[in-house]
Parts: sequence; structure tokens; C-alpha cells
Amino acid sequence: MNMTCIACGHALSPLMTLDDMPASAQNIPAASELAEDHPLSLTLCQCPSCGLVQFDTEPVDYYRDVIRAGGGTRTMTRLRYEEYARLLTAMQEHHIHGRRIVEVGCGRGEFLRMWQNLAEDPEGAAALARDQARDPLSGQPNAAPLHLVGLEHKPSLVEEANAVADKKYRVYEGFATGDVRYPEGPFDAFVQFNFLEHQPDPCDMLRNIGRNLKPQALGLITVPSFEYILRYNGYYELLRDHIANYTEFTLQKLLQDCGFELLSMDLVNRDTIEAIVRKADPDELSELHYSGRLIDVSALRDSYDRLSASVNAHIDHLSESRRTMAIWGASHQGFTLAATTKLGGRVEYIIDSAPFKQGRFSPASHIPIVAPDYAVAHPVDEILIVAPGYTDEIAGIIRERFDENVRILVLRTDRIEEYR
Repeated sequence: MNMTCIACGHALSPLMTLDDMPASAQNIPAASELAEDHPLSLTLCQCPSCGLVQFDTEPVDYYRDVIRAGGGTRTMTRLRYEEYARLLTAMQEHHIHGRRIVEVGCGRGEFLRMWQNLAEDPEGAAALARDQARDPLSGQPNAAPLHLVGLEHKPSLVEEANAVADKKYRVYEGFATGDVRYPEGPFDAFVQFNFLEHQPDPCDMLRNIGRNLKPQALGLITVPSFEYILRYNGYYELLRDHIANYTEFTLQKLLQDCGFELLSMDLVNRDTIEAIVRKADPDELSELHYSGRLIDVSALRDSYDRLSASVNAHIDHLSESRRTMAIWGASHQGFTLAATTKLGGRVEYIIDSAPFKQGRFSPASHIPIVAPDYAVAHPVDEILIVAPGYTDEIAGIIRERFDENVRILVLRTDRIEEYR
């Protein structure tokens, strides 16, 4: 148990306890490991000094590694193109002519590869054209060609990334901590996607990134939005892996405390905060102060109880008519929902497109995880999509590949609804 703030060291105040939570989102048990896999209780806390909401727990053992399953989806590809275009535009507006960019925590290099096809997207093509437009006085391009580097902690992921890089980028083994220096640095910009929320020492990571940047360098960073969770009472978005849960204020405060000026902040893909920042001199940055007020999470607790009752009542109704249901989404939302509502043995399976998850079982609830092809061959009457950011894309796959009579349900708020 860690009852001090991971950002500022102040004593934490408890907000609520969630029981029957999965122990992790990535240590997905095989059949031989089910006896050793158990749910746990997590206490959600808040720091009254800086405002950061966090769990009073040690991080998962793989918090330094970036393990992605949705990197190649149409939804994610489109989002990355939009973000790269925004970063390039910001670099141009701030007269940063170099294009040496590092992704800190790059996994298998899925998002580094997306830079190569940026020109296929209208916004990306326009940004690249502006980037490479010639200066009317010198006749030279306004910006240098892209030079991409990735940093990843896990050796096997580094090897996978470089095996398909085709000399378009290079991934190095390492982790953003302390005085670690990145090969080929310093850099003109950095990107980091949904990685900071896993870190037990986010200040150390951000300050390390700053040491590897040129003066005035820019960055684009994303984290899940806790305000989104509160807005939709989506307690199932919480998990141990995300040791920190950032609001727009707490993310901005952390960034400024660590030497980054906030240039813009937006909510993207429904549930994610995107921040574009500039490395700044500490004397240029104002100090933000939190009010000390604790967030009211009573609606989350009510959602926890109400959703469990409604999901199980729905399955009871299906069972009476000998109808069956499956879940689509072997991600943290699906795992948390299945564990806390005790759906083990009550739904047929969880569908997921990631091969490394298939043939395993959801943590805590122990529901088998299967491929879409298996679900087509072994149909159910209803499929509940528990992947809010990808709902429309998954629903399209179901309508294209599955029996037309299968009913599609979605979980986007604190209640199950029919997809329309």
C-alpha cells in the first residue's frame, strides 16, 4: 500500500474501494495459471495537495513496457494521423525547423510506422506539405525531413520493432528515468501515448524526457481522462495498471511542475486527454495550486452496484429463454466489468482480435478469450461491446461478418444499450 502521492509526496485521502478487481490487464492467465489468479481490492485515493487521483498500490510488474493490442485499428490509425498533423503544425508555428522526433515508450513500433503513411490522410498530407514548403527567400524547405526514433524497455518488443522498421526509424532499448540519455538525441519533439498513467514516478519520467530534448522542443502526450470516467460513471474504466488517473488540471500541473508549458489540451477519441507542450525554462512557468477539495465519487460507487445488478438481471432473462451472450473486448474495460459483475460462467466467451490474448482467460472472472473466427463458428444471440473508443468499428465488423440476427449491445455509460 502506498499512501503518499506519486507526484508530490503528500499524504493521500481515500475516495472509495473497489472489490473484485482484476490484478492486471496484461498478465492474462492461461488455463494452467487460473488457480493462481485471484481478484483484488483497490482503494482509489486523491492527493489534497496536487489533486491527482491514484490507486494506493504498487504498479504492475510490466509498467515499463508498452504492450498494445489496438494499434492497427482504423480508429487508432485515424487518431494518430490527426495527432501527428497537429504536432507538425505546432512545430511549424513555433519555428522549430528540425524534425528529429522520439516516441518514449513505443512498444513494437506500431505508431512509429504510422508516420510513414501520414500522407495518405488529408490532414496529414496538408501538414507535410506545409512542413516541406520552400521558404521564398532561401528556396530551401522550411523543415528538415522526419527522423524517427523509439525508446522501449522490453527487449523482445525492441527486436520486433526493428525487424519491420525497414530503415524508416530505429528503436532502442531503454527507459525514461533519471539521467538516462537516448541514442541520437537531443530531439526536436517527443510523442508519448497512454503511458504516463502507468508510472509510479511520473515526475522522474517527464524530467528525463526534458533532458533529452533541445531547448524549446515540443511534445504531444496522451493519458486517459478521469473526467470522462466521472462524466459517464464508467467505473469499469478503472484498473490497477493505470495507477494514476489524470484530470486536465492535474495533468497540466504535473507538466508545468516538470518543466513543460502547456500549448493546447483537447479531449480525443472520446476518453483521452491530448496535450501539446513546449520545453520551457522553469522561470517562465507559473505554479498551479490545487484547491484541496476532494472529488465526489459517489456516482461511481452507485454505478458499480447498479451495473452489476442490471447486467446479471439481463443475463438471467436470457437464460430463461435459452439465449446466450458474449462480450467483445479483452481489454481493461471488459476485464473490470466481467470481474466486478461476476460474469464468469455466465457469458460464453470474450471476443478479441489480438492473437496473444486468444486461448487465454480473462483475469479474475476466467472467461475464455476467443478469436472473431471462433465466435462466427460458435454463435451467440447477443454480443456486448465493452470498448467505448472502438464501438462503431467493432459493430461494423459484427454486422459484416456475423449472423444478421445477432443483437449488438454496447456499454458507453453506466448502462447497457442496444447499438443503433
